[in-house]
Amino acid sequence: MEPHLILGIGELLWDVLPEGMRLGGAPANFAVMAGRLGNHAAILSRIGRDDLGRQAIERLGPMPVEISHLEIDAAHETGRVTVSFSDSEPHYTIHEPAAWDFLELSGDWVQLAERADAVCFGSLAQRSQQSRQTIQALVAQCATDCIRIFDVNLRAPHYSAEVLVESLQLATVVKMNDDEAIKIPHLLRMNAEKAPDAGATHPGPVPSGRGGSFLLATAERLLSAFPALELVAITRGSEGSLLVTREEWNDHRGYCAQLADPIGAGDAFTAALAHYMLRGAPLVTLNEAGNRWGSWMASQSGAMPALPGAVRDKIALAIENPPA
Repeated sequence: MEPHLILGIGELLWDVLPEGMRLGGAPANFAVMAGRLGNHAAILSRIGRDDLGRQAIERLGPMPVEISHLEIDAAHETGRVTVSFSDSEPHYTIHEPAAWDFLELSGDWVQLAERADAVCFGSLAQRSQQSRQTIQALVAQCATDCIRIFDVNLRAPHYSAEVLVESLQLATVVKMNDDEAIKIPHLLRMNAEKAPDAGATHPGPVPSGRGGSFLLATAERLLSAFPALELVAITRGSEGSLLVTREEWNDHRGYCAQLADPIGAGDAFTAALAHYMLRGAPLVTLNEAGNRWGSWMASQSGAMPALPGAVRDKIALAIENPPA
């Protein structure tokens, strides 16, 4: 069976951390993890013709991700984000403009989008009008059965209600964290009228995890408002995640990990989600896979740490045989 083609579309950048610089960017982190899980993954982004751009290519070279489709920008620098921590939570200063603010729609990228089995795109890379138009045009070129994942990434002031709506209209899956799930109904004016009770679409008990009732109600409202959406995924850090479709929901209580830093944990979750969705896995397996890989990434330093084959196989086996 041919590996599935999975694309990460958007920012590729350097995280400037207190201990040094590490390569990142949510779509790039997603693509690298998707490649490590055995897919044919590619990064569609733009870097500068500078030292940081060359270092990015050198860093990605040994990884199982295709970088031949990266665009090179002679006028703008490779992206950087300065990261600081408070109570283990990251805070970001996203420098602009960056090369990834100027993504260009090429015939090469369009052909990849037309063949893709899954794509992941976010809100951050749509902060500029040019990249926003390029990303949305690419996602619109995907086949009807392509899994189109919108990874919400609310980094003030780099988002708007308009970008959220346009992205949700294109997506079949939306992934966000619980803080973003609180903000989104306000941004989309979903609180103009009294919100329906959680479980209005899914009668019976509501999720018992952190914020379960509210998160279920938010997911149900998004599924009702955006017909193309098939799955809403809401992560809660070490406390697990909630997955909701129109037919069912699954609540996972998460795994504790020896925290190194949380950078990239959500992207590993999303990559695992895409990987197992393409294999027709049920919600319980999707949730197990996302939390296993997310907790592993949180236990590592940086968003693209080394992944020994033995560790990958051990986690894959645990996903197939979860605890009772």
